[in-house]
Amino acid sequence: MSSFAIYLIGMLLVIGGLAYVAWMLHTPPHWLAAGVVVLLGLGILGAVKATRRRDPPES
Repeated sequence: MSSFAIYLIGMLLVIGGLAYVAWMLHTPPHWLAAGVVVLLGLGILGAVKATRRRDPPES
């Protein structure tokens, strides 16, 4: 399994946990959905940044 996939699975677990806590605190559904979308976007950006291969140095 690639590092990118592992990173995203971890991020999905964190988002799921936070969404569950927000639901338990009776957060309105539209705020809950907005938070999940924002966190998912940040998770994808973080995964790409963390697993991106660096460009080889120019010779």
